[in-house]
Formats: sequence, structure tokens, C-alpha cells
Amino acid sequence: MNKLSVSRENIKSFLISYHDLSSDKASADKEAILKYVRKVGCLQFDPLNIAGNNHDLVLQSRVKNYNPGILRELLYTDRKLVDYWDKNMSIFPLEDWPYFSRHRKRMERIFKEKSREALKVIPDIREIIKDKGPVSSLDIEFNEKVNWWWAPTKIGRAALESMYFWGELVVHNKINTRKYYDFSHRHIDGEILEAPDPNTDDDSFYNWYVLRRISAVGILQNRASDAWLGINGMKSAERNRSFQNLIENKSILEINTEINAKPFFINSKSMDILEKSISGSKRKKRVSFLAPLDNLLWDRKLIKEIFDFEYVWEVYKPVSQRQYGYYVLPVLFGNDFVARFEPVRNRKNSTLEIKNWWWEKSFENMKKSEFDNFKREFNSALMDFMKYLEADKLIISDICRAEKIIDWVDL
Repeated sequence: MNKLSVSRENIKSFLISYHDLSSDKASADKEAILKYVRKVGCLQFDPLNIAGNNHDLVLQSRVKNYNPGILRELLYTDRKLVDYWDKNMSIFPLEDWPYFSRHRKRMERIFKEKSREALKVIPDIREIIKDKGPVSSLDIEFNEKVNWWWAPTKIGRAALESMYFWGELVVHNKINTRKYYDFSHRHIDGEILEAPDPNTDDDSFYNWYVLRRISAVGILQNRASDAWLGINGMKSAERNRSFQNLIENKSILEINTEINAKPFFINSKSMDILEKSISGSKRKKRVSFLAPLDNLLWDRKLIKEIFDFEYVWEVYKPVSQRQYGYYVLPVLFGNDFVARFEPVRNRKNSTLEIKNWWWEKSFENMKKSEFDNFKREFNSALMDFMKYLEADKLIISDICRAEKIIDWVDL
């Protein structure tokens, strides 16, 4: 079966199931986290921590009683996952390390050409790490400023980041957002560290990456999208060729819908999830708070077309240009985005504040019995969310109280 026609509701149901957002959450164990990360390939990292980091927000919406410490153990103790570059900065399974050898070689060429000043101190930094073990940029006294990618920085930091991006160093651990680096060979098994690139030519590399991105989102179209970010050198010609190759070798399945004339594509290995979605079997509707960079949201145009939900992360917009707020999370109920809200955690007094709340169009069509169900599920999700944030008290802003937007919250 190379082509299939399905409805919009089938696709919505497929995506919600694919991303483990239907039925009950998985248990809070390492295998559940590894299973999801391996399915989607990577979780995007972002340093902002308003109500948790993006990668933790992704996992808390899928894992019951999620604790960020579990992910840290997988990264820095068990070494099952690794911090590195995929779709921007990301977290992905360590076994995928060989597939990124092209990126590491490219980074080595770029850094050695453009960072000649930083190269001068690298022999000294190697000796420091040999003697002292993991270091951060604060631990090395090379304070001369050099021009760097985003802004001038200390030469020691530039050298550490260069060595990290070409793979000589890995992140040993983090304290908040500060990285401590150590030699890769101390933490990555030789069979993985020295494995040859599984992709022997450009075509196989782009085929692998296109399939990886389709699996990351669940379903994609062959068009420009933020979902393709991080795939160096891939233009429309390479993407078109990869789609054709993947269709011919039956790695992807073409899906036609009433949404538009352009087909969607899924990983053929996801066919069992699609078949269950088409069968229309009833599932429990639960409420989920999604991360701003959740894999489901990587292609914003696709989400608009499928769910009729338009989402822009407005953290980098000036206040005057924001339609909603600084750090706003979508609220999913069953197969629909029903609201969005702006949460802020205050660590000093262990509180969570809901600063603002906005209903979506889908809320207007919600029946009373359905709304009663939503309220129950929302309160349950909010309790989980507060536990994840280690917040003991909930504050509803004056704006929300004055307009009685969520006066039914019961905690």
C-alpha cells in the first residue's frame, strides 16, 4: 500500500496517538522516556526556564509523575542520551552519534578556519582536562575576548565550544544552563565513538534525515518547513529527491486528505498507529500542556491546517507585538487545541501562577457534558504539572479572576 486517503479527524487522531498524548500517561521510568525519544529522534533544547525547560515540558506531558532528574540520569549517568546538535540544540539517543559525523567534520572545518584565535589555547585546555577532569568556561583562565558566533566571548569558552561541536568533548553535566565538558572517549563506548558514518554518500544522508524528521513530527509534507532546520546543505532539490527515494523504497507512505491537494507522508513503520486511528475506537480524552517547541508543533503551518490552531512562540517578539504572552503553552484536550495559557513558576515561594488564559474556537463548540469532563481532566493535569514544577500553591492572576475565565479550577 503506497497511498491512502484518510480524513482530517483520522490524521488528528493519528498524531495525538503517535505522540503519546492519548489515553493515560506512561509510567515515570527511563524506558518510557527512551522509547519516546527513540521514536521521535530528538527533543529540542532551549535554555529558557519559565515553567520548566522545553525538553522537560515535552516529557511531563507524556510521562506520569515526571521528574527532570530522570532525564539528567539518562544524559549524564547512564549515557543513553546525549546533548548535541540536531534540530538546533537537542537531546537524542547516544546510538545515533555515528550519523552525525558529517556535522562534526563540518564543524571542525568551520571552527578551525574561523576560530584561529581559540585554537591557540586548545592544547592548554586539553592538559587542564587531563589533569582536572570536567571543566566549565569558569574553570579555565583564558579571559581574552574574541569575536564569536553570537557575541564577543572569552577565548576559553570559544575553545571549549569548538572542541564540543567537532566532537572531541561532550557535556559531562550541567548546573542550571552551565555546561561542564569532558573528553568524549571517557564517556562514549569505542564501538559508538569510532563507528563509521552509516551514510556513505549525500543521498543516503538526506534520505536518513528526511525520514528522521518525518518521524520526529509524525507526519509531514514535502515543502519548506521549520521541521527541516539543522539539516545542513539540504535544499528543495535534495529534499525532493529524498522524498522520491523514500517513496520508492517504501520507507514512507503517502496520505491524501480533504485538507489540501498536497499529500502528507508518514513513516511506514507508523502504519499500525494510523490503522488504529482510522478504526475510530474510543479513547479517554485527557488534557495536556504542550511545550513551545514540542515535536508535534515543529511545523506550525501543518498544525494550522490539521487542527485549525495557530501558534507562534512570542518570546522573541517585542511586548507591543505579542498577541498573547511571553511564554505561552497550548492546552490540548483529546484531539483538539482548546486553549492556551501563560504559566510562571516562582521557585522562591514554590508557587505556580496562571498569568493569563485564552480559549480557542474549539471551546465554543464544547457541550456542557464535555466541558465537565474537560474540567476534571484539566484539574488532574494541573496537579501533575504543579508536582513536576515542585509548586505547592497555585495563584490565579487578577486578570483571570476578574474575567472569570477559569474560576472553575479546583485545587
